[in-house]
Amino acid sequence: MSRARYIMIGGFLGAGKTTCVAALAQHLTKTGSTVGLITNDQGRELVDTAMLRAKGFATEEIPGGCFCCRFNSLVDAANKLTEQSRPNVFIAEPVGSCTDLVATVTYPLRRIYGGDFSIAPLSVLVDPIRAERIFGLSEGGQFSEKVTYIYRKQLEEADLIVINKTDLLEPAALAALHDKLTEEFPNAEVLQISARNSKSLEEWFARITEAEQIARAVMEVDYELYAEGEALLGWLNATVQLRAAAPFEAGPVLQQFATDIQSQLNEASAEIAHLKMTLSPDAGLDGQVAIINLVRNDFVPELSADLDSPIESAQLIINLRAEADPETLKSTVETALANTPKALTATLDHLEHFRPGKPEPTHRVTDLM
Repeated sequence: MSRARYIMIGGFLGAGKTTCVAALAQHLTKTGSTVGLITNDQGRELVDTAMLRAKGFATEEIPGGCFCCRFNSLVDAANKLTEQSRPNVFIAEPVGSCTDLVATVTYPLRRIYGGDFSIAPLSVLVDPIRAERIFGLSEGGQFSEKVTYIYRKQLEEADLIVINKTDLLEPAALAALHDKLTEEFPNAEVLQISARNSKSLEEWFARITEAEQIARAVMEVDYELYAEGEALLGWLNATVQLRAAAPFEAGPVLQQFATDIQSQLNEASAEIAHLKMTLSPDAGLDGQVAIINLVRNDFVPELSADLDSPIESAQLIINLRAEADPETLKSTVETALANTPKALTATLDHLEHFRPGKPEPTHRVTDLM
């Protein structure tokens, strides 16, 4: 049997990984490949998984830790997808606060399972507004130094740095960011795309479907500093059942929740990394899901998908990541739910809030020789 293709698409929280994964999966499916997707998170109940499954893709979810710490689960997920649909391409989306993926994921895959997988170059996506602020090209909300350490390490190990959402910057600003990333990370090739506008995707797709990852010395990582950076991030996942006596529109409800959460976190001076929510109808509208995203404190919550018609009940999934105490995130979401319009009843089914634990990789391969 020929080896399956393994493609990993990383990047910090809010960079647009899931949108790009879906676009790549659609492209590969149209060209005759069978695709299996693997999502990953520190917690459970992922918006990403719900969205990708709603698009009809075979998707396995690895909760409870990043790929590096759940390496065996990553292999198990690939085996499960193989049993279900025999994909010849696997696309893996790691946790947005995870780094050191070459030494702990792709190199171990090459050493242990090299007969089963061909490994694509590692892509790391960049939100251009966030990157401008981190590299001093514009002003705006910032993460602390230890969180920024993780952000920079993600880019340092990239084979391909992919500036996403290029429509958000003027050409001169985009060129300045491209030059800055090229200067800071000379081992990576810097590409520019807009996944939601399907702009310049072909060149990137060609790189990650045809080229092999080149073996080179892995970067050094201070795992104590890495762990301290992750521990500054608050994580919240929740599922909520929404019901109403009369049909309601999904979009306005999601907008209200997102705006309420944003306002509270701004008041608490909590730097938002990513808020994403899906609303899935309990009946009718098969496969449809409404989706909203917020990736910065001063950004307008963006409704990227809506439902075709009103509904009477649905499941709301909330994934919120911010540099803040998890208790602050919990009280923020609970307050937003308490502010639900009187016509709606919101029942909280599941809520977990925490700080990620210290990463402890299953393997760390520093040299393929």
